[in-house]
Amino acid sequence: MKINLRIELENGETKDIVANAADMVAFEREFELSIASLEQTAKLTHLLYLAWSSEHRRKATGKSFDEWVNEVAGISYGDADPK
Repeated sequence: MKINLRIELENGETKDIVANAADMVAFEREFELSIASLEQTAKLTHLLYLAWSSEHRRKATGKSFDEWVNEVAGISYGDADPK
């Protein structure tokens, strides 16, 4: 299972991000919620955490979640699996 996300940064850049199983486990540990709960009650913080976890895991950012989220203007579900 993967979750495709798209973020828009404050500088206008957009980035497609794929959250995988490792990111979902990190989410469940951080929030003590099942990833399945996103289907009914997705919070902005939850989606941003999944995107940050993916970026952090892939070493695309070394910033803490709070530092990283300050650079994000918006987030949405992505259309396809980015390459």
